[in-house]
Amino acid sequence: MYHFDRVAGYYAHDPHKSESYATAAAQLEYPDARRAALVKALEAQNGPSPELSKLAQPGTVAVVTGQQVGLFSGPAYTVFKAVTAAKVTANLNQQGIPAVTIFWLASEDHDFPEVNHVDVFDADHRPVRLMVDLPKQFEGQTRPVGIVPVAAPPIEALRKTLHGLPHADEVMAAVEAAYRPGVTMTEGFRALVKSILGKLGLIFLDPLDPAIRAIGAPFIAEALKNAPELKASLLKRNHELTSAGYHAQVHMEEKTSLFFLLENGQRVSLRKKDHEFAELADRAAEISPNALLRPVLQDYLLPSVAYVGGPAELAYFAQSKVIYDRLLGRMPVMVARSCFTLIDSRASKLAKRYNLGLRDITVADDLLKDRIAKTLIPESLEASLEKNTSAISRELDAMSREIGAFDPTLGAALAKSRAKITHQVEKLRKKMTREALRRDQRAAAEAEYLGNLIYPHKHLQERLYSILPFLAKHGMDLPEQIFNDARLDCPDHRILSF
Repeated sequence: MYHFDRVAGYYAHDPHKSESYATAAAQLEYPDARRAALVKALEAQNGPSPELSKLAQPGTVAVVTGQQVGLFSGPAYTVFKAVTAAKVTANLNQQGIPAVTIFWLASEDHDFPEVNHVDVFDADHRPVRLMVDLPKQFEGQTRPVGIVPVAAPPIEALRKTLHGLPHADEVMAAVEAAYRPGVTMTEGFRALVKSILGKLGLIFLDPLDPAIRAIGAPFIAEALKNAPELKASLLKRNHELTSAGYHAQVHMEEKTSLFFLLENGQRVSLRKKDHEFAELADRAAEISPNALLRPVLQDYLLPSVAYVGGPAELAYFAQSKVIYDRLLGRMPVMVARSCFTLIDSRASKLAKRYNLGLRDITVADDLLKDRIAKTLIPESLEASLEKNTSAISRELDAMSREIGAFDPTLGAALAKSRAKITHQVEKLRKKMTREALRRDQRAAAEAEYLGNLIYPHKHLQERLYSILPFLAKHGMDLPEQIFNDARLDCPDHRILSF
């Protein structure tokens, strides 16, 4: 993100150079027949749209992003990824490269606990977690999460949580329309995200669709036949990464399989000797790729010129490049998603009042309270404490030298006494802090407010909270405002105040 030259060997294009996109587009050899089949399959999933009509035209490229199909749209960064991808698409169109945005619904994953919950906050900005249970008939199975039905979406619990936020009714209308009882995880996620981001013109792709699987079958068959070479290349790449001081994001061993089998509604890891996978080539449409093979399949299916992902995803691609080189002969530009913390006017005022930056707030609750309390202590008293603490330290240093010259064996005794003095000074400082908080209980409440909004449960806001409470607070046009504020030339985590 900051020093591409250090990792250029693990990626095909520098995302910081505008010409990289034109280069990636020029490398595309995307057959007309595959494009026609893809558009037909996507129209069945999405319905007709201007974006699909555009994708049907030869030369149109795709900017791709995606996310697991989490309950109620998952973490807020799901929206940030989509916004970033739409921003890249807009830039390409302005440069004369026809492009559309495609959102890959990660419906094949089978880790249900990763997607069965959502974190939101109430009108007092207290974190609340909502969950759905895995149907009892699916317990002990490895079903793709996308096909799991949600018999009882926690609609009323969400309504109760958002009550009191100014735009809660609009949000609830969108959620209720998307999550009818019995809806699958994919159906609910797609409908809600489409409702939230409708003006961005996203095209959604569900890889579990048999039509999509049929288009990707030739690629999977080729991967099965080349399994030994792919495994060897990945193990070598992992060694290269660790030797260079990086890490292999996806753990790989000799026994690791690149393939899962979709059978009887389950996704089961295939355990075979690498040379035996070729025997499954005629069942390619039933094979599901692992995390390293999946993005390459994605870019076989799509005329991808760029992929927008988070840090962990970008690290995947450093490993996956060897598969791109072997099976596809091209690789899209890897673009880091925009990262945001969304704050309101109250949080902005509090941060200024207490002279707090984001790094000061993203700490443990007690430390944040201490920092706020420190500003309530009179400067003269704090300065006096600092002055005298320094003076005591200097006097003890001088005494240590003199005692050492007189009798070195007394040094340990002085060190012990010094530790006691230091402890008492720090104890006094903490008492001052507690007294400041006692005098101003509002400061404790404001520390809690900042912590809950910006660093809930010691997580960055975008990684824990759903976008839903922010929509309920700031309005359904919030994604458009974020789109306007997104900057592709800035990889930093940014604070947006509304």
